[in-house]
Parts: sequence; C-alpha cells; structure tokens
Amino acid sequence: MSEAISEKVKRSLQDLGIGDEAAVTALLGELRATLDRDLASGQDAETLRIHWLGRKQGLIGAANDNWLKTAPGPLKRVTGKLINELRKHAEESIDALKNAATQELAGERVDVTLPGIRREIGAHHPVQWVMQEIEEIFRSMGYSVETGPEIETDYYNFEALNFPPDHPARDTQDTLFLAGSGNYLLRTHTSPVQIRTMEKQKPPVRAVVLGKVYRRDAPDASHSFMFHQMECFAVDTNVSLCDLKGTLNEFTRRFFGPHVKTRFRPSFFPFTEPSAELDIGCLICGGSGCPVCKRTGWVELLGSGMIDPALYGFVGYDPEKVSGFAFGCGADRLALMKYGINDIQLLWQGDKRFLRQFR
Repeated sequence: MSEAISEKVKRSLQDLGIGDEAAVTALLGELRATLDRDLASGQDAETLRIHWLGRKQGLIGAANDNWLKTAPGPLKRVTGKLINELRKHAEESIDALKNAATQELAGERVDVTLPGIRREIGAHHPVQWVMQEIEEIFRSMGYSVETGPEIETDYYNFEALNFPPDHPARDTQDTLFLAGSGNYLLRTHTSPVQIRTMEKQKPPVRAVVLGKVYRRDAPDASHSFMFHQMECFAVDTNVSLCDLKGTLNEFTRRFFGPHVKTRFRPSFFPFTEPSAELDIGCLICGGSGCPVCKRTGWVELLGSGMIDPALYGFVGYDPEKVSGFAFGCGADRLALMKYGINDIQLLWQGDKRFLRQFR
C-alpha cells in the first residue's frame, strides 16, 4: 500500500495545490491505480476492505472528507463523481475477492462420510507395565510407595548403607560421579531411599521404591548403564528371615504365576546380614538354557537379606528393639522374564514394531 497516497488523502485540495478539473482527475486516477495494485497483491479481502472502505481509516472515506468537502464549488461535481466511481469499483472488486475465497474453501470441503486418518495411539512401555504391577502388588500387602532423588550424595548412596571406604562400588569404574560436584553422583541403586524414609518415619515401616538407577555397565543382553530398580523393605519388631522368604515367595508367585520355581543362595551385601540371592527358573527357556540365564536354567532375580543393624545407627532406630528385611532387583529384568524378551537392549531402542506388542 502506497504511503505517499495515504499522506495525500489526509490533506485538502488547497494544501495539495490542486485547483482545476484535470488535476482532480489525475489525483483520483492515482488513488485508483493504488487500489488496483492492492487488489492484485494477494492480500485478503477483509484487510483490503478495512484499508479502503473502513469508516475510520478507509482511504476513500478520507478522500471524501478532505477532498470533496474542501473542493471549490466548480470542482465539487467532478470530485464527487470520481470518488463515487472509485468507491463502487472498490466494493465490487473486494466482494469479488471474497466470493472467490469462499468458492475455494467450498472446493476443499471435507467429506465427513469418508474414513478418517488413522492416528497412532500411544502405549505403556513394558517396563512401565511392570512397575505399575509391582506397585499394585505391594500396595495390596500394606506397603507405601516412596521416591527419592536420582542425583545422590556419597553419604546416602554408600556411607549410610554400610559400604566401607575402599568398596569397589565406590570406584569411578563402577559409579557415575558428577564432574566438579564434589561427592554427588547418579545413584547406583534405590537403597538410598530406604535411608531417607527411615530418617523421617519411625517403625513400623513398610515401603516399596521404584525408579531409575545408573551404573558403568557395558550393554549386553542382560545389562544396561541405565535401568529401573525396585526396592522393598520392612522394619518392625520381631521381623525375621521367615518374613523375608514369605514376602518374596508371595511376590514372585503373584507376579510370575503360581508355578514359578525359586531358590535362595547365600550371598553378601554391605547393608544386609545375613544376605541371600533369589533365583527363579528361567521363563525364557523353561530351564533348558539360553543367553539370558547363561545356559544355567536359573536367572538371578534379586538380592535380599536382613537389614544390617549398623544401618539403624544412621537413622536413630534401636537395633535391640527392631529388625527388618530389604530386597531389590531390576524392573527391566523383571520385564524380560514377564514378557519373554531375550535382550534388555530391545527395551530402549524405540522400535515401534517391538513396543506395539505391549498395548
């Protein structure tokens, strides 16, 4: 749109130095030429209508006020005639643009009887399904669900869990420490939440923890540097190893089915005494041997044991009055067993063909 002509319509004919019919005709011709350029510029019809025919800011209305009303008597007739012709031309041209736009939209009308476009529907990840099921099982057994930070301190991740200063797990070859952060690290297990929960809650305590953990593991069929872990613990008076075994058997049978085989093996963990590993019969191969079970027919499912009394000193519990158990395992590994997946890396490759199976 021409700024020059916009300035001219704000001034009277006298200010513009126009005093004869030829000059008026030329001036209105310039205004019409500007209108025609705007009509051909591709602007939408409503923008053109406001700019040319609008009551407050329309150029033709301004020309009528500033040119016709101030024109000398002999020039009023020709000025009014030319302005009326210009107004009619603008109205007809802008109406034509509106009609053309309406017809174009009508040509693009959607046939609502046609089938719609099929959109992909999202699905829960298999690990998410597993974590939800674990939560439901333990909630039904009277456990609360606790959470904690993924960036932890050395105190909660190791010291308060009875790890000695020279324990291999505290080495940078096993643990991901944050550069330049002092003693901050990515938690290697969900056990720090056990300490945080006992700090703020007195016995009896029964809780399950679900979340991400990080370790310097080389990826293979059963390991990943980031995975999900389930941690469960209970502290009360007279809690025994029998309670631990009963809880684990109840959990594995409800999670995997009533026919799952289990076995306990003596083990060692810094934060439990005595400690035991729980193995289950491999659900991938049925015990005949495969890469997941390392050809043994058994899969190490989780570590467990009675909470070492040394931990109670960090949280203000009296080890003479209370006892408890704790166990934990990878939720990703549970997903492998639950759904018959033979490679943990499939969980994180984002292959839609694989993930669609778990809707």
